[in-house]
Amino acid sequence: MDLRFPDTPASEAEHAALDAALGGSTHRSSPQVWDAATGGVRRAAGLRHLLLPGLHALQDRMGFISEGGLTELCKRLDVPPAEAYGVASFYHMLTLESAPARCAYVCEDIACARTSSPVDVQALGSDVRVVHAPCLGLCEQAPAALVVESGTEPSHHVLSTPTSTGPVPQQGEASLVLLRRVGVVNPASLDDYVAAGGYTALARAIEMGAHGVIEAVTQSGLVGRGGAAFPTGRKWAAVASQEQTTRYVVANADESEPGTFKDRVLMEGDPFALVESMTIAGFAVGARRGYIYLRDEYRDALGILEHAIAAAHTGGYLGDSVLHSGVGFDIEIVRGAGAYICGEETAIFNSIEGFRGEPRSKPPYPTEVGLFGMPTLVNNVETLVNVLPILTSGPEAFAAVGAGSSRGTKLFCLSGAVATPGVYEVPFGITLRSLIERAGGVTGSGTMQCVLLGGAAGSFVTPEHLDTELTLEGTRSIGATLGSGVVHVIDTATPLGPLLTRIADFFRHESCGQCVPCRVGTVRQHEIVTRLTLGARRKGDLELLRDVGVAMRDASICGLGQTAWNAIESAIDGLGVFS
Repeated sequence: MDLRFPDTPASEAEHAALDAALGGSTHRSSPQVWDAATGGVRRAAGLRHLLLPGLHALQDRMGFISEGGLTELCKRLDVPPAEAYGVASFYHMLTLESAPARCAYVCEDIACARTSSPVDVQALGSDVRVVHAPCLGLCEQAPAALVVESGTEPSHHVLSTPTSTGPVPQQGEASLVLLRRVGVVNPASLDDYVAAGGYTALARAIEMGAHGVIEAVTQSGLVGRGGAAFPTGRKWAAVASQEQTTRYVVANADESEPGTFKDRVLMEGDPFALVESMTIAGFAVGARRGYIYLRDEYRDALGILEHAIAAAHTGGYLGDSVLHSGVGFDIEIVRGAGAYICGEETAIFNSIEGFRGEPRSKPPYPTEVGLFGMPTLVNNVETLVNVLPILTSGPEAFAAVGAGSSRGTKLFCLSGAVATPGVYEVPFGITLRSLIERAGGVTGSGTMQCVLLGGAAGSFVTPEHLDTELTLEGTRSIGATLGSGVVHVIDTATPLGPLLTRIADFFRHESCGQCVPCRVGTVRQHEIVTRLTLGARRKGDLELLRDVGVAMRDASICGLGQTAWNAIESAIDGLGVFS
């Protein structure tokens, strides 16, 4: 416990920033929390859940979080300064040291690192803070940088190389389901969304009733699209069956896997689809409130979603009685602050509640004890929007698409050495070869060396695997995974050593440090891979690297440590790297 607050006062600008961000929020009722000891509901202690919005307010106004600003925020929320410091220092989009108003986050991950002409940040002038950042989710525009400027009216813009086809090369194709409105329907117009079939699914859901919606989702065979592939209907039913009447829906929009940008494209191009699908999810599981946990790098999506939520309110699609049904639902956006680990569902809860974004031990599972201690449904954006065609066309029609147990269509993020990078929507079962051909084939040297499938947490596959069907079963049969849908093509002109070093560096940087296997293992892995890449091999390095990887996989608390060795192992065993 802190014994005192620092004496440094906040500036007038910092006071104004907190007034604008928190306003009357400090007098709002705190969220309800299930108290296992008493078997009843109590209020969350204090106003801790406003900590992250307050930190963003200071960062947006000043460009950094000063001691005085942090102290003032702590006093308003009754949070110990040491704990608030621990939260603020956890995220790489927040800084606690004095900095210029302008900051350029320059991506150095897999798609951007392979380009021969990096972003020219020198053109921004000398008064700019340059941060070498993990993937910004702009892989189809590589190389890319996000430039943000603090002040009374914070602004941002992207430096990149947009493709001639936009993020969806298939735009307008009749076969599209999830992407059919992207680039075709004005994302800022609720009327246009409704005219294009929007909110038909919500009306249908209300007719079917909550139980009927869950049955339809279950019968469709929909599984999570974030990598774990857990049956969606089973998860919804688990939340709905809990005895607590306060429940939450969380849309996991913290899309931070290097090479992944599909959810960004959905949110920027079809925001009402996410709002509608979350409303349906809330209706089905008995939740009256939803949260979109949005990665902070997605500044364009933030403004677009804020507008969509406001328009849905005005149109009667959100609020106390959605479509005059008597059922209420509302949505709040919570900005992440730069932490890959917050893509893990329980780390999201800690982040929203105002704590460091560290994963929780399971059980209990989120369907039982989640956000604010209440039953919580967590799905990523792609999973949620799949519910719309299930309800409009029927679960049978949805299940008729795909192959094996992989039903429906899947969004794949193609980047790297392909002619036309972007998000592609195809039925499960297409071969990897066919998908790459749709993207225009291999560029660079013109010859494929390998494909990183599933992102940094995925695996490298060789040209021998090009005829593998892209299904859960198909990729599993070759020791790989679909993961979040990353297909990063690597040509023969690209050296793999530096790429593996970057992957190892990514996991070292993004480890939350909570558990020893991951905290120490990612450091040792990065050190060994760096030595091997530089030709400074020590006796027993490969054996030690393998031992470290197995320890992380077997003993880490969450998926970050458990998958940090995957890509490197596949490169060593399947591609003969470092042999």
